[in-house]
Formats: sequence, structure tokens, C-alpha cells
Amino acid sequence: MATAAPPWSPRTARTTGALYLAMALAGVPAFLLLRPVLFSPGDPAATLAAVVQQEGLARLAVVLELGLVVTQSLTALWWWRLFRAVDPFAAAATAVFGLVNAVAVLVSAAFLATAVRLAGGGDAGLVHLAFTVSDALWGVGAVFFGLWLVPMGVCVLRARWRPRPLGHLLVAGGAGYVLSVVVAQALPGAGALSGALTVPATVAELGVIAHLLVLGGRPGRPGRR
Repeated sequence: MATAAPPWSPRTARTTGALYLAMALAGVPAFLLLRPVLFSPGDPAATLAAVVQQEGLARLAVVLELGLVVTQSLTALWWWRLFRAVDPFAAAATAVFGLVNAVAVLVSAAFLATAVRLAGGGDAGLVHLAFTVSDALWGVGAVFFGLWLVPMGVCVLRARWRPRPLGHLLVAGGAGYVLSVVVAQALPGAGALSGALTVPATVAELGVIAHLLVLGGRPGRPGRR
């Protein structure tokens, strides 16, 4: 049977993929690379010293978080544009959850920028508090990051992408991400378990980005219109 044309243009799909990739390139270094260098939980003096001595990195962290806000917001909107003809509800849910997560990161960036500004005054307590709030926003805001993956997976399944397990992996990865937040808050010592729960989501997101950029979101067979 001939493959039906998807209800979107390959250009829209590839634009969505490019935005998603840009989002990853902003978010990974902001949270996984720079934040551990600057923030020492439980040690205000070390946090202040790191920000003062590496002010350039601290300001870069703020810029990257703002970049993440912009790219996630645009990715959420383009995802709705891409899948609104396939499943309007799931597409809208993905956009809403993505935008809420972007707002959480925006507030985090505001606290991070405040910490950088306060560092010049030498108040280790306030700088550490601002970083702590920023870090907490990333922690609890991740709930919405997990939630946006679940309807995203539904969209992929409705569009009948190949390989089809990618949609199921997105749904499972989203659920795992939400569960990882619960584990991190309830069991602070279970960092390894919390991190392991996010692995399926990461694999699924890489698959989505590759599918959008390389295949233009082309379905494997006629999808639901």
C-alpha cells in the first residue's frame, strides 16, 4: 500500500526538529555542565566563590537558560502546528505542558541572574538561596517536562511513525520522568535511580529529533486525519 502524505509539510517537521535540537543544545550544558560547577548545595561560601571567580560561566548559564525558554516555547508551538490535524487534543496538551515548563525555567533564570548580581556584594547566604530556589524550580518543573512527553508520544502513535515503538517509548519516558521527580523529592539519596528513570525519555527525544530532521516526520502508512 502506498504511504499517504502526512497532513503537514516536511519543512514544518524539519523546523520543529531544528527547534527541538536547539532546545537540547541549550538545556544540556545549562543544567548538566554549568550548574554543578557553580552551585554547591549546602555550601554558601563555595557557591559564592565559584560565581565570583567564574562570573563569565555564571552569565553564560543565564543566557543558556533564557535560550532554553525561547526554544522550548517555539518547539511547543511548532509541535502543535505539526500535529493539530492528527490529534488536536494531544497536540495542544504537548504545547501547554511545554510552555508551562518553559515558564518554570524562565523563573529559574531570573533567580540565577539575581544570584550573579548579588555575588558582587559578597552575601554568600543570598547568593546560595537564589541558586537553591533556581535549582528547586528545575527539580519540580521537570514534572511538566515529563508530562509534555506523554501526549507527544500519543501524537507520534496517531501519526503512525516508524519505528512505532518510538511513540510508546515517549509515553513511557514521560511517565518515567515524572516518577523521577517524585523519587528525587521523596528519596534524596536515590539519585542513581532518579537518573535512570530519565534515560528512556532521553533516548526517545533523540529519536524524535532524528525523525523530524531526517525523515520530515513521514508516517510509515496512512495515519488518522
